[in-house]
Amino acid sequence: MSIAVFASGDGSNFEALVERSRNLQWPQSITLLVTDKADAGALDRARKLGISAVTIRPQDYESKEAYESVLLSLLRENGIEWILLAGFMRILGPVLLKAYPWRILNVHPSLLPAFRGKNALEQALAYGVRWSGVTVHWVDEGVDTGPIIDQKPILVEPNDTVETLQRKAQFVEHNLYPAVVYKLLTGKIQPPQGTPAD
Repeated sequence: MSIAVFASGDGSNFEALVERSRNLQWPQSITLLVTDKADAGALDRARKLGISAVTIRPQDYESKEAYESVLLSLLRENGIEWILLAGFMRILGPVLLKAYPWRILNVHPSLLPAFRGKNALEQALAYGVRWSGVTVHWVDEGVDTGPIIDQKPILVEPNDTVETLQRKAQFVEHNLYPAVVYKLLTGKIQPPQGTPAD
């Protein structure tokens, strides 16, 4: 059994997860990258890291259920036990949530429940908060609404821009996310009870 990472963009969190998994010799390896975009930068990182990568575009299927059914078949064929969302810009539906109950994690650049969804850093700056942060959470049927596993705050300084705040957030993400996954795989963190798609 192994781990898949889902990404839509540059893939810096994907690379950080793979490197940490190898350095710490996680009990389960990251063996698969799944993207929903053929031009995702994460694909280049996967090639360099020697990780199998597959692009499955939702617009090629008639429904979300059909799209996720193809994803599910791919995951089962590859013996995937855990899914790590790393900049995957899609809301997962019941097909995957029921097949992987509390086996899907996400990292988000805010102190949830504040600033859910897209453009969290822009939202934080527009609101004028003094503290932003990073959250790792379980994935449920909502948008960044799953139970929180861990968080780290980030000071928002008066001269911060979206770009500088993003760099701060990525530094924290690249450390916090792999640390949480390692604790999960070694039994130091336990999944919630029930089903996330209830």
